[in-house]
Amino acid sequence: MNFDYTPKVKDMQARLLAFMDEHIYPNEGRFFAEIAANRAKGNAWVPTTLIEELKPKAKAAGLWNLFLHNSPRAPEGLTNLEYAPMCEIMGRVAFAAEVFNCSAPDTGNMETLERYASESLKDQWLEPLLRGEFRSAFLMTEPEVASSDATNVQCRIERDGDEYVINGRKWWSSGAGDPRCAVYIVMGKTDPEAGRHQQQSMIVVPSNAPGVEVVRPLSVFGYDDAPHGHMEVLLKNVRVPVGNLLLGEGRGFEIAQGRLGPGRIHHCMRSIGAAERALELMCKRLNMRVAFGKPISAQSVWHERIAESRIMIDQARLLTLKAAYMMDTVGNKVARTEIAMIKVVAPTMAGKVIDWAIQAHGGGGVSDDFPLAYAYASQRTLRLADGPDEVHRVAIAKLELAKHMLAAKEVEIPITRGC
Repeated sequence: MNFDYTPKVKDMQARLLAFMDEHIYPNEGRFFAEIAANRAKGNAWVPTTLIEELKPKAKAAGLWNLFLHNSPRAPEGLTNLEYAPMCEIMGRVAFAAEVFNCSAPDTGNMETLERYASESLKDQWLEPLLRGEFRSAFLMTEPEVASSDATNVQCRIERDGDEYVINGRKWWSSGAGDPRCAVYIVMGKTDPEAGRHQQQSMIVVPSNAPGVEVVRPLSVFGYDDAPHGHMEVLLKNVRVPVGNLLLGEGRGFEIAQGRLGPGRIHHCMRSIGAAERALELMCKRLNMRVAFGKPISAQSVWHERIAESRIMIDQARLLTLKAAYMMDTVGNKVARTEIAMIKVVAPTMAGKVIDWAIQAHGGGGVSDDFPLAYAYASQRTLRLADGPDEVHRVAIAKLELAKHMLAAKEVEIPITRGC
């Protein structure tokens, strides 16, 4: 495996870093100040003018839709391995990915539409998403069941003539709070009597369809993530055309597996970027501050933490690159162990590094004067998003045991006699 970045990627890296320096880092304060001002006026759920101002600049710089590979609708798309260093850079600032039309859940939804939707659905929903004209949400998790097992979903999708009727309650529907959100991809059951993994289907639902109700926003450690939001959504007798079903009845679990692979690794790429920035902030803070007559950076406990942070970040990056390489070369299914491993490793690593950075900043670390508290909340949440750590560990263990079961069958066990 060769993880050297090609000249093409190095050039894009340089352009992205320059864009971050010119447009993203200087505007971090403005982004959150805009949201705070909207909240003070009584409505935080308003798109920021900053993001909308920066999107055309990102397009002009050739830094748009970089995540979507092998799509004629997004010729600028990169392979997973090429995208990894770009996504990592975007992950250094909470809102940066949206500027480049590379933020979740839109990326996963666009990949899903590209892979599994009809051409008419692509024209109606994928094309405007690729142009950044509106946003989307993914409705899978439910409050009444343990949604870490996707076969538990209770939302019903029932055919009635030329329409499907949808009834259910979803939550943690990221993006559904944004007034620009125009479309949902919803997972539900079309046949509860079918095999365990053939009961579910996925369907495209306009967010303004009659019967759709956004019930409330759900906060994450006190952050509501406005105007993006993580919402509870009620679907009551929502009707959509039969043609809105993706791939066919009973194919929802298959689609979910295809959708979540790239989404998971993108989260991990961004986690590495968040950890890198936290380490930088930690080192700068330690060098600046003096306690007990010497720089805090001279205290040996911080040498240990800095060294451990560097080791963990580089380990996670290498595992991410390996997973990306395998996804590109042998496919997501074969790479499922590596995807599961990095999904466990990256957010846990980032949470630890950010936690140390918070400690280095003292009281400032838990305030909103620095990006660390928000970054920590985000990384802790990622240990639940797209499957909790425990589910991924079980999957890894089962795959590992299966390898050795096959090997054991090939080994002839000698028969011995007792004395």
